[in-house]
Amino acid sequence: MMFKNRRNAFSMLELIFVIVIMGILGKFGVEFIAQAYESFIFSKINNDLQSKSAAAVEFIAKRLEYRIKNSIISRNLIINDYNYLSDTGLSDPNATVLEWISADTDGFRGTNAPLWSGVIDLNASTATKLISPATDTNALNTQIGILSYVNNATVNDTAIYFIGSYLSAANPWGYEGPINDQNETLHPIQAGTNIDELLPNGSDFSGKEVFEYYKLAWTAYAIELGDYNDTSHIGNLYFYYDYRPWKGETYVNNGKKVLLAEGINTFRFRSAGSLIKVQVCAKSELTGEEYALCKEKTIY
Repeated sequence: MMFKNRRNAFSMLELIFVIVIMGILGKFGVEFIAQAYESFIFSKINNDLQSKSAAAVEFIAKRLEYRIKNSIISRNLIINDYNYLSDTGLSDPNATVLEWISADTDGFRGTNAPLWSGVIDLNASTATKLISPATDTNALNTQIGILSYVNNATVNDTAIYFIGSYLSAANPWGYEGPINDQNETLHPIQAGTNIDELLPNGSDFSGKEVFEYYKLAWTAYAIELGDYNDTSHIGNLYFYYDYRPWKGETYVNNGKKVLLAEGINTFRFRSAGSLIKVQVCAKSELTGEEYALCKEKTIY
């Protein structure tokens, strides 16, 4: 008996059918994969921009919460000028720096008790000596020195703001140079012999209004949109601290600089009475297209 070898093969119709199916899968499968990849990229960019802009806004807002009211200025580096936001409410559209003086919240909270009480005993005080009950300038010296670290600031580098006082017309915070008298809104002070004594640093308080409640400051803060590229419209957001305008110091020459966020497209701010609104927009060009996402917050 003889056997023939049998070989199974696809028919022409089957081959054509398989080729057509593979072509359809190839066409729509590649498009599906491309769309899925593009969706993933945009989702990642969106999440990154949201995280970056939100983190920057929250960082700024937390520090603005403890600002001394009416101390906020917007600075235009192109014309080297600044304006107090409380004057007009609107900031200069070309301003890239937001600057303010903050109350010493760490010293006010203290550890077991506040290191400065925020209260002046008007009956016990004189033009050359302010008595602040429950204040411990020795402990405050230590804490400010730790926070200042490199610059080693002390109580003798601080200033107080009397709650209830008004801005003076000229040089209210010392941006035009050191404050050497007590004619301004911010008053440079130094520690006295006793731990509850605050002495004027410069001229005394003769003939000046002294209020019962005060806030103490040892640093100003600044946020700057720097390294800005006019072509890509992207810059970096920097945070400055540990400098004292009432001593003639500036954030550029004396402040400590920290990179807050990269790839920032817009930094805007405005005030409305005691409120201030801050907006930060982060931008990406990874997709070949301009794509920006903004976060904003109003701080009381």
